[in-house]
Amino acid sequence: MNDPIADMLTRIRNSSMRGKSTVSTPASKLRAWVLDVLADEGYIRGYEKTTGADGHPAIEISLKYYEGEPVIRELKRVSKPGRRVYMGVNDIPVVRQGLGVSIVSTPKGVMSDQSARSQNVGGEVLCTVF
Repeated sequence: MNDPIADMLTRIRNSSMRGKSTVSTPASKLRAWVLDVLADEGYIRGYEKTTGADGHPAIEISLKYYEGEPVIRELKRVSKPGRRVYMGVNDIPVVRQGLGVSIVSTPKGVMSDQSARSQNVGGEVLCTVF
């Protein structure tokens, strides 16, 4: 697997389209940090670290729905292994006039675009969520 973040986002996107309540993904610190932002912004119910069937660490993500529809409507990877996208604090994109969230990896940690602007720090734009 070349891009673990894109793999996790695809698993979330596919499971939410199928109406699944939970989805499992291999565990890593970066994935957990991205999931922390998604949980803080209210896009997922939460997650917990477990052990997969093969004995490797895994993360079980609880998806969130509102009136039968998935809360996450759009999930896009911005910075990819072949083309990294770095932006200063003034260039971080606003998703859907502020209704969505950009997840940014900064020197102060992984955070939402709003948090990055308030702390006046830029970084690598990992993905956008709406």
